[in-house]
Amino acid sequence: MDWGLGEYERTAAQLAPAARVVVDHAAIGAGERVVDVGCGTGNATLLAAERGALVTGVDPAPRLLEVARGRAAAAALDTTFVLGEAAQLPLGDGEADVLLSVFGVIFAPDAAAAGREMARVTAPGGRIVLSAWLAEGAIREAVGVARAAVARVLDLPPEPPPFAWHDRDALAGLLGAHGFGTIDVHEERLAFTAASATEFVDDGERHPLAVAGSAVLQPRGEGAAVRERMIAIYERANEDPAAFRVTSRYVVMVARRDRA
Repeated sequence: MDWGLGEYERTAAQLAPAARVVVDHAAIGAGERVVDVGCGTGNATLLAAERGALVTGVDPAPRLLEVARGRAAAAALDTTFVLGEAAQLPLGDGEADVLLSVFGVIFAPDAAAAGREMARVTAPGGRIVLSAWLAEGAIREAVGVARAAVARVLDLPPEPPPFAWHDRDALAGLLGAHGFGTIDVHEERLAFTAASATEFVDDGERHPLAVAGSAVLQPRGEGAAVRERMIAIYERANEDPAAFRVTSRYVVMVARRDRA
């Protein structure tokens, strides 16, 4: 998946409030070493830098890293951005006092490898703070329609169930063997708004996943039908009769590593 496709910047702007919530839960102090995994355009990276942390953002999309560097320069923030993936972080052992991931590592194809790498990079006594969507809601349902359509036209085999990043027990199983003895879970909410459900779907077509899906569906004449089904899902779930709003629930996990 090329996360540099489309205009992820638009999605990043919508997710900015969640990045602030994650950074708040991380309770980052001045001088702490912070690594932001799947940093995208730098939302959490820049917030951590504003608090005086020494921050490195890691992302697999070169174009998004350039956007993040530009934002950091414009804000006169001293940050480092490097190309890399969650399953193979380009960092040494124990380099992070705090490892952040705002809806980033949840897309890692190999959750076990990502968990090992995050643990390797986190110092003794350090913490991993990440956000993950709950497996529910209109956005999940609508995106599921598009993904199912792509799988059908490409005749793909069924995917195995994704790792439950939103589940405390699943994360305890992933990180517990690496010395993370304390895991706290905080439920949060994020509202997505637009003038209408149609505008929300059309704007979402700039998301990298949507761009990749459209490249499969449109040449086969499937795109319009999927779009209409997604609009119908959002119209049913709309919370604002004068415009459009859907609220998604997510969790922030704070995993603390033992010092010994």
